[in-house]
Amino acid sequence: MRARPAYLATAVLAGGLALAAWNRFLRPVAATVADIEPNVAVEVYGLGTVEARVLSRIGFEVIGTLAELHADQQDAVVRGTVLARLDRREQEARVAQARASLNQAEAGVHQAEANLAKARTVLEERQRTNRRQQALVRDGTVSAEAAESSQSGAEVANAELAQAVAALALAQANVEQARASEGLEQARLAKHTLTAPYDATIVNRRHELGTALSPGEPVFTVMDPASVWVAAYVDEAAAGPLEVGQPARIRLRSLSGRSFSGRVARIDVESDRVSEERRVAVAFDAPPGALHLGEQADVEIEVARLSTALLVPAAALAEDTPGSAMAWTLEDGRLARRRVALGHRLLDGRVEIAAGLPDGAQVVAAPTAGLREGGPATVVARGTSR
Repeated sequence: MRARPAYLATAVLAGGLALAAWNRFLRPVAATVADIEPNVAVEVYGLGTVEARVLSRIGFEVIGTLAELHADQQDAVVRGTVLARLDRREQEARVAQARASLNQAEAGVHQAEANLAKARTVLEERQRTNRRQQALVRDGTVSAEAAESSQSGAEVANAELAQAVAALALAQANVEQARASEGLEQARLAKHTLTAPYDATIVNRRHELGTALSPGEPVFTVMDPASVWVAAYVDEAAAGPLEVGQPARIRLRSLSGRSFSGRVARIDVESDRVSEERRVAVAFDAPPGALHLGEQADVEIEVARLSTALLVPAAALAEDTPGSAMAWTLEDGRLARRRVALGHRLLDGRVEIAAGLPDGAQVVAAPTAGLREGGPATVVARGTSR
């Protein structure tokens, strides 16, 4: 009677050991395997700020007091729009004085022209008289002294004509000088008016009415809204494939729920030596209506597009070295460990398996405890665990 309990205990123990052995060595492990995905975008990430390529700090070239203001920040202005003026009264008086000097010089030209005409007439009259006197002296009708006096009178008239010509040239030069002086004063007067240098948005206004300004002191900061882009910094390790013209997505911090399309407009030749980053300018395809310079922005630049790709999370790989890693595979229902060649890395943490898999092998996308080489496994899900 006592042998039966011992027999039962032995049987239970043997059954438990068999079950444990089956669970450990014979029971298939549930595995999630990676599937091939179509049309995969490979992107690199950059963090930057909204900036304007064309940004100008504009002011007056002359000293003066701010008398008029016609624009303020956020105003959109077209090229040539009057933004501000200095007190112009003193300069307007200089322009009026220069104009009066020009009028006086022009009157001097008229007088010189009249004197020249008179000198020509006098010369012609004395030359006719001299010719008659010279003819008469040869006939003995008049004395030699009279003929000499007539000759001297003609020569004096000729000298007076030359003097009148010189006086006219001087008067004309005075006109040119007066005209130049008036133009200079007009140019100085024009500098008392500040206009928009191009179609622009006013970023800020630095001064108010009555401010005494020095030459060159900025009054407005303006930007060309068409030149707004994101100046982003990309890690040098990911910047190798970057090219001008590549498409990008832009996310502004103030509009986190939206993204805007753009393109790489410029890649700086010089990298940041401290942060080891490359500066990349990404221009908006269609910028949002309200932009704020200096706002933080994220950019994701598409550097490649794969027609198909086998992707697994980086956490599914081990012994990750540049270009390769160890991965769990499922081959004919059995688990194996293989070193595979790696391709592109995505921003979501997944890595492309580029080579190293035998035909029919599948990559385990979410390794779990209990995996062993040669052990059985069954596929319970397909796809990738992100």
